Amino acid sequence: MASFTAPTAEPGAARIGDQPACWGAVYAMALCSFVLIASEFMPVSLLSPIARTLNLTEGKAGQAIAISGLFAVITSLSLSSVLGKTDRRMVLLVLTSLLVLSGAIVAFAPTYLVFMVGRALLGIAIGGFWSMSAAIAMRLVPSHAVPKALAVISGGNALATVLAAPLGSFVGSLIGWRGAFFCVVPVAVAAVIWQALTLPPIPVAERQSARGMFALLRRPPVVFGLLTVAMLFVGQFALFTYLRPFLEQVTQVSPAMLSVMLLILGVSGFIGTVLIGRVLNGGLFLTLAVLPALMAATAAALTVLGTSVVATGILLAVWGFAGTSAPVAWWTWLARTVPDDAEAGGGLMVAIVQLAITLGATMGGIVFDAAGPRAEFLVSAGLLAIAALAAVAIGRAHGRPAGHAQAMAA
Repeated sequence: MASFTAPTAEPGAARIGDQPACWGAVYAMALCSFVLIASEFMPVSLLSPIARTLNLTEGKAGQAIAISGLFAVITSLSLSSVLGKTDRRMVLLVLTSLLVLSGAIVAFAPTYLVFMVGRALLGIAIGGFWSMSAAIAMRLVPSHAVPKALAVISGGNALATVLAAPLGSFVGSLIGWRGAFFCVVPVAVAAVIWQALTLPPIPVAERQSARGMFALLRRPPVVFGLLTVAMLFVGQFALFTYLRPFLEQVTQVSPAMLSVMLLILGVSGFIGTVLIGRVLNGGLFLTLAVLPALMAATAAALTVLGTSVVATGILLAVWGFAGTSAPVAWWTWLARTVPDDAEAGGGLMVAIVQLAITLGATMGGIVFDAAGPRAEFLVSAGLLAIAALAAVAIGRAHGRPAGHAQAMAA
């Protein structure tokens, strides 16, 4: 499923007073988040035709997601300190413009190298946008409306999760993968224009530093939790990145059925994000363990039942529900674990998630090319099982007396 890079507030960018809400700018940012997520995971539904056109293996084509994740990691860790006091309105407009440039480069890329350059530019836009989005939202609306503003911006993410993969597959079957990628360009242009017309100046009061982010790495519970998150996303994207080749080679679906399968995946994921909040308050740590365990079982079952269209459709519904819900649970864990430094923790989480996506896509591609789709899915299952066991350990540590937990961490 789509990567979950939840917004993080940027220190030093606090709102000034309760100015009138700039809802037009909020909705413009929601459109930008839609384009970001749709662009990031478009290769999932178009992997096979990309590989054929550029004379690549599916594994090498899958590195298109890895490269965007790598540059998103670098950007999320460094952008605030590099930009200093630069007006965030201008920064956001530049980042959104990179979406336009990236989409055009990818659509017309004559070689694999040029294709990857376009994907690297997308990664910069992803890391920059998500690391600043909450801080900017806090400057656009009064304090009581901030949760609604963040929900609106995240709504673009959720909509892209539902539509990007099946729509990309369908459009790609009609006008080719290059045409599908280019369809993102006019939407990105609209996002740039809309933001330019609605965003007010967003000055920053003080120069930002990455020290607070890395200070959290001295807390053992935070480190163990982030390693578990990383394992979850590595396992998830080792499978998700190569889902289309699996469906074509093992399930042997038609292009129309491929779009249906991806739509099942997206809709079930959307349902998961709607329902997951109802169980997190009373069962957070159980949820953290159950969801990756369910994903591991699903990945393993696909290797056995993947030749059946019906069984595969049911399993993808389970995968979509669990895979999209799991990041929501982990962001809730982060808010409870570091309530005193949630901004820095959020920035670190963005970097960890994107790095894990990069590793998952890279490692999955190597295994896919060497041993085939079934072996690659079993590797995903193993990684997700480890993430589930680690989440169980986190839950048990949380339930112990504080002194005992500290002793165990030491």
